[in-house]
Amino acid sequence: MSCADCKSHCIVLELTVRNHPGVMSHITGLFSRRAYNLEGILCAPMGDGTLSRMYLWMNERPRLDQVEKQLARLHDVLEVRQRPDFDERHFTRLCEL
Repeated sequence: MSCADCKSHCIVLELTVRNHPGVMSHITGLFSRRAYNLEGILCAPMGDGTLSRMYLWMNERPRLDQVEKQLARLHDVLEVRQRPDFDERHFTRLCEL
């Protein structure tokens, strides 16, 4: 998918989550059970490591409201917000390292 296509179709969600084993599985499981595709995932611990920040790159704009509500209902997800200032370059740059 090109940058121009991604601007109109893709979205990046930023999640603040509790950092413990199984959190990534719960979040990605939500997507797989509903047949949603994740184009990319970035995740890193925050502060003392009890929380993590996740960035989900997805091409599900038509179902975005539903995805956000379902993510917010997960026990370990503390915050969900859209990041219109992010695009696929934040994910694909890692492939160049």
